[in-house]
Amino acid sequence: MIYVTQLKKLCQNRLAIVLTAVFFFWLKTIIAYYADFSLGVEGTIQYFILWINPIATTLLFFGLSLYIKKPKPALAILLIIDILNTLLLYLNIIFYREFTDFITVKSVLGFSKVSQGLSGSSFSLMKPHDVIYWLDIAVFIGLLVWLKVKKIPIKSNPVGKPMAIAVTCLSGLIFSGNLALSEANRPQLLQRTFDRSYIVKYLGIDAYTIYDGIKTGMTSSVRAHASSNGIDEVLDYTKKHYAEPNPETFGIAKGKNVIVLHLESFQQFLINMKVDGQEVTPFLNSIFQNQATISFDNFFHEVGQGKTSDAENMLETGIFGLPQGSLFTELGSDNVFQAAPAILGQKQGYTSAVFHGNVASFWNRDHVYKNLGYDNFFDRSYFDESDETLGYGILDKDLFRESAQYLEHLQQPFYTKFLSVTNHTPYYTDDKNFDFPSLNTGNSTVDNYVRTAHYLDQSLEQFFTYLKKSGIYQNSIFVIYGDHFGISNTDNKDLASALGKDPDTWDEFDNAQMQRVPLMIHMPGYTKGTVNHEYGGEIDVLPTLLHLLGIDDKDYLHFGTDLLSSQHDQVVAFRNGNFVTPKYTVLGGKAYNNQTGEIIDTKAAGIDEEISKDQEKVKTALSLSDKLNQENLLRFYVPNGFETIDPKKYDYKNEAERNEAIEKQKGEHSTSVFSKNGNKTTTNLYPVTRTDVEQQKNNQ
Repeated sequence: MIYVTQLKKLCQNRLAIVLTAVFFFWLKTIIAYYADFSLGVEGTIQYFILWINPIATTLLFFGLSLYIKKPKPALAILLIIDILNTLLLYLNIIFYREFTDFITVKSVLGFSKVSQGLSGSSFSLMKPHDVIYWLDIAVFIGLLVWLKVKKIPIKSNPVGKPMAIAVTCLSGLIFSGNLALSEANRPQLLQRTFDRSYIVKYLGIDAYTIYDGIKTGMTSSVRAHASSNGIDEVLDYTKKHYAEPNPETFGIAKGKNVIVLHLESFQQFLINMKVDGQEVTPFLNSIFQNQATISFDNFFHEVGQGKTSDAENMLETGIFGLPQGSLFTELGSDNVFQAAPAILGQKQGYTSAVFHGNVASFWNRDHVYKNLGYDNFFDRSYFDESDETLGYGILDKDLFRESAQYLEHLQQPFYTKFLSVTNHTPYYTDDKNFDFPSLNTGNSTVDNYVRTAHYLDQSLEQFFTYLKKSGIYQNSIFVIYGDHFGISNTDNKDLASALGKDPDTWDEFDNAQMQRVPLMIHMPGYTKGTVNHEYGGEIDVLPTLLHLLGIDDKDYLHFGTDLLSSQHDQVVAFRNGNFVTPKYTVLGGKAYNNQTGEIIDTKAAGIDEEISKDQEKVKTALSLSDKLNQENLLRFYVPNGFETIDPKKYDYKNEAERNEAIEKQKGEHSTSVFSKNGNKTTTNLYPVTRTDVEQQKNNQ
């Protein structure tokens, strides 16, 4: 009875109800900061700011219910605001576990272009402690239901309008103090648009979301008012940044087929890694250290929120992805591109194709590939309906095996890209397809990562066996690369012990080094292969490939440099504005020694000017790339000898029939593998997999 009386008193105090709701939302935000986000908080001032930054906006939004006089509508509004705010927080938590980043307006607007093809993998990102984020709301709703069932009237006197205004003013005052402290600790905070974690760390999730919305609106306005004058600045930069090709490697792969193997979520540490004495990727290890391969062990991914699509964009166009959202989903349907498929097609008569085991609309690829100039796109609809799927598409072994029937009908030389998907978070496995031991860290994401990577390796070995038997291998150049991280920053500490590192000393420097992904340029017949230690990133692949194929790219606009050139720029920009060089890794303005991992006193070391120069170089490259993308400036510039892509000319229906018709039309002049094989299929040369054997048994 005492508790009922106290509850009645609480219900009668409108201000107390609001402040209680504010307290619990503040509490779960703080829990999220510590348990789910990695914000790089250091020093007493930053911790103080972190603890106060949820208060202002929470008090502002929750305080809106104080303006409503009637108790029931007031409580209903408060509950709705609480649910919406909690949902925003929780969606950011889930998003961060996958992308190590925060939700942007663009990522939300582009969700419809991403959602098709998604499985239940998002549920795998949920953790037991997530119940905390919804507990206060559940109690709130439970109390309201209990009061109704017990027929206890909800009576509360409305607060006076001056009190409601005072609460609003207080929230504004707290925010002003929060912002002043933040600007004092991190000058030009709101100008640091490259790194969203700073905004969240200093101002909170709500303020960041509002800020992001304003920036998105400003960007849209800029795009609408863009003119041809904007391209000059970009052209000037790219011409000055150009690296002359290496005369020893320029044109050595001219006329050869290009096969790009996109290794989903594949990081450099997997190369030569062993689990229980077994190599995780024995086949890729053999390619990486092959005399026919130029490999890179200091090659970094440079993706943002677009992840796989960002990597594709950089490899195809030599231009960075967006600072927020995905270029494919946000701008890919409308932007003008000067991409590898079109360049190779126009310069050297290449036929182009993409092979992907998910639906065509996934990440807006069915539109973007047309704008990139791809002749063919073989998506999920071209593969066997009975194929097993795990996660983001059909299993890799099926993808590569079934692609052979379409690959053999392409006119040579061809430029093809294969997007593997099985090695994708949350790394679903079963005992039927994945015959490799897992790690034993207790984190299923980390433990199963090596199993799916091993499966990918097996898939590639089978594919290469076919390529060799069919004659494709000998006349091809292979670009094999990891697109982005597989293990996110939030899981790196669980991985640390498997890498021989101490989880207790793991820090942001270690996270940055984990951005290494492999790059292998494999050229059958080449004998000067080596493991190259040059620093580079995904932005550098296009100019490197074009030079190997003997294509002069001076007139083309891209932000990377040839990895094999003596003039190659080894300052590697990360999408958030951080960067790495052969000597230093610079994160949030702090410079780390690459050899020791220790923070450097740049002034005492006499490298202040060098670091500032490199930081400005990174800032300039990213900002000009953003300007180019957001204003669609390539519509105002056409390189000599290049014809602007018309997406209306491309149709991804009935591609198999169309390619076979081209063969018949060309007759003895057809250069397809099928034609060269006496108009006989080569698919029978593909090695039989264990899955095939099991299917045959089931059919008997």
